Amino acid sequence: MIVKPQLAQLGLFDAKVPRYTSYPTAPHFSNDVGASLYDDWISGLKPGSAVSLYIHVPFCRRLCWFCACRTQGTQTDNPVIAYVDVLKAELDLLAARLPEGVTMSRLHWGGGTPTLLNPDLMRDLASRILDVVPLGPNAEFSVEIDPNEIDEDRLDALAEAGMNRASIGVQDFDDEIQKTIGRIQSYDTTRKAVDMIRARGIASLNADILYGLPHQTKTRMTESVQKLLSLTPDRVALYGYAHVPWMAKRQQLIPSDALPTPEQRLDLFDTARRLFLWDNYAEIGIDHFATQDDGLTHALKAGRLKRNFQGYTDDQAEVLIGVGASSISRFPQGYAQNAPATSAYTKAIREGRFSTSRGHLFKGQDILRSRLIEALMCDFQINSAEILRDHDITAVELTSMYQTANTTFDGLLRITEEGLYIPPEARALTRMIARSFDAYDLSKAGHSSAI
Repeated sequence: MIVKPQLAQLGLFDAKVPRYTSYPTAPHFSNDVGASLYDDWISGLKPGSAVSLYIHVPFCRRLCWFCACRTQGTQTDNPVIAYVDVLKAELDLLAARLPEGVTMSRLHWGGGTPTLLNPDLMRDLASRILDVVPLGPNAEFSVEIDPNEIDEDRLDALAEAGMNRASIGVQDFDDEIQKTIGRIQSYDTTRKAVDMIRARGIASLNADILYGLPHQTKTRMTESVQKLLSLTPDRVALYGYAHVPWMAKRQQLIPSDALPTPEQRLDLFDTARRLFLWDNYAEIGIDHFATQDDGLTHALKAGRLKRNFQGYTDDQAEVLIGVGASSISRFPQGYAQNAPATSAYTKAIREGRFSTSRGHLFKGQDILRSRLIEALMCDFQINSAEILRDHDITAVELTSMYQTANTTFDGLLRITEEGLYIPPEARALTRMIARSFDAYDLSKAGHSSAI
């Protein structure tokens, strides 16, 4: 068993590393990818193929201090109505270029707070999306729901549109912690939202909870997790709070001296992890948990678990199309990101062109290293036979990469004929181990704590 002094010696408590929801990570995107190339990628999709669609709504009624997402506050519906019109215009651009028969395997509305749309806007947007790209067989339509910003009418609109998975953010149920992070959301409010969701036959429920928040203790973490478990979510994302006030200015309102130390963060994670495992949740990758009959658990057992910008997924579509300001798309050729600023995004779409402002063209060993990192993040192991079959690399070169990583981590990894394996006692180091397969310079990227 690895103890904290050994983890400290290996750099876990000091390291700043990517979460690896993409490879290369977004800080390495450049202006090599623009609207014209993105247009070509859309037009070049295979007729009848399945894609995923992500719709970004960057508005919130209030801006939570802990959040580092690119969002903007609004107390009126006017900017939201105008933004939905632009979303529909972008969807029209897609409709004009998508090959025949393309369907959706996944549709996700994120933000921001997509549930601040009024019921009519929800119906209008959903209708336009499904006119452009209909849902395919066994498709999943999920929406991020703020329990403070939802009601019966809006849930009726989402259910009628086909939503079959809801995702709620909890963060923490402790009153003092909520006040400190600027996110007031009682257990009763959350419970009411969950009851309304399930009353509409929406059985699948995701929940996010954070560790590493100010004033968090193991006792408070235990109480919050137990309250969350009483809501019986199908999936839980246990994310580490990333304190980056130099990037997210609102985080300057959070007292840094109230934050737990890296060692305490590890204790908080382990406390929550044990509770989920005791409740018979399967451990999914580095920070997700799912019930035994959930799609993520089935994908993990079948070796089909994937990682994308929303975390872990069982979606097998090769293409993710991001719609809205700052949204990122993924194609076999690379990544493409829409203009982050709503004003620049709106201007481009109004001029009848995609707003793609940057991205990344896969080159060299990008696809190989992307798969190596994804395998480690999803399965804690790399299958050599798969890599040698699907990528241009020799067994000698691959073994050399394994050995370099193992040397970096004092021989904690296991190298066998089957491949590379991270044993359970070393899994706190997974993001750092993945970093050893990253060929890009990470020194100036401003990533978050490794734990």
